[in-house]
Amino acid sequence: MSTDTLTQTWYMTQRQLMAIVRQPVFLVISLIQPVIWLFLFGNLFKKVVELGGFGTTSYLDYLIPGIVVMSALGSSMWAGMGTLEEIERGTLNRFLTTPVSRSALMNANVVQNGISTAVQSVVIVLLGLLGGADYPGGFGGLLILVVASILLGTVFGALSNALGMLVRQRESIIGINTFLLLPLTFLSSAFMAPSQMPSWMQHIADFNPVNWAMIAGRSAMSADPDWSVVLGRGGALLALAVAAVWLSTRTFRSYQKSV
Repeated sequence: MSTDTLTQTWYMTQRQLMAIVRQPVFLVISLIQPVIWLFLFGNLFKKVVELGGFGTTSYLDYLIPGIVVMSALGSSMWAGMGTLEEIERGTLNRFLTTPVSRSALMNANVVQNGISTAVQSVVIVLLGLLGGADYPGGFGGLLILVVASILLGTVFGALSNALGMLVRQRESIIGINTFLLLPLTFLSSAFMAPSQMPSWMQHIADFNPVNWAMIAGRSAMSADPDWSVVLGRGGALLALAVAAVWLSTRTFRSYQKSV
């Protein structure tokens, strides 16, 4: 990627970040929802750790990585709505008449989503710390959790962009996201230890990228991380993110030919 492309990508990213900053209601809601999940679920299910298999005696410690990953998933799945809005307003078509790099147009959305996910993840981790959570893995473990959430957000953000380019209808994006969000969340170890899940759910969770991010984050945050698990799940997320960004770029080129 050339220096010009990187510069243009950052410029387009700043444009999208400013659009978010100008929507304070959106910022407040995006931060309040994880707080509700964190303390509502944390108190509702705090005795579930007595069943065993959680690797900790504190349900809050177990829940933090799940909330971080769930927040990344929930916010990134709607990235296509922003792309669709730019199509409907004609903004994207106007940019196509300029010399700006086509890669910058698409990658800016991915970078903006990654920055938003990182900030959101840090806020959740700090709230967990205030709530009494313990992070034996230290800063390194927390960093890996944030990176895993960014990779997952990249996967679903890029796929959402591709979906927006293909369907170009809000109802379709809303319907697909609503259909996928709960299965992706509950067919993972977000709330429950894998050993306490039915065997068929455990097998499905093994192929769920949302669960990959949670497993990588939890392992890295433990007192004795299993680095083969961290690198294995993290590598799979990275490969999936690259494939999703490639697909998003391909659908953008298809859209460009249609206008």
